[in-house]
Amino acid sequence: MNEKSSPMLERLQEFLRSKPNDSFVRYGLAMELAKLGRTEEAAACFKELIAADPNYVPAYQQAAMLLQRSGRSEEARALLGAGIAAAARRGDSHAAAEMQGLLAEIG
Repeated sequence: MNEKSSPMLERLQEFLRSKPNDSFVRYGLAMELAKLGRTEEAAACFKELIAADPNYVPAYQQAAMLLQRSGRSEEARALLGAGIAAAARRGDSHAAAEMQGLLAEIG
C-alpha cells in the first residue's frame, strides 16, 4: 500500500500511542489523515473520536465536511444533526450555527 505520510502524522501517531484517550491528539490525527487524502482512515478516526468523546464538537463538523466531499451526504447530514445536539449540550451556539449552515448547504 502506497499511503501518504508526513512527519506530523508520525508524531501524532506516536502521541496517540502514549495518550490513547487524548481527544485533541485524535482530532489532530484525523485532520492530518484528511489533509494527506487518506479519507477512509480520517473518517474512521473521527468516528472513534466521537464515540469516545461525544462532546468534542469540532469533530462533528470536520467529519461531516470530509464525508460530504466524499459523496457521502446522507452520513454527513446525520453527523451534523448529532453535532448540533452536542453543541447545544455544551452551549456552543457558534458551532451549532456553523453546522446548521453546512446542513443547509448539503440540503
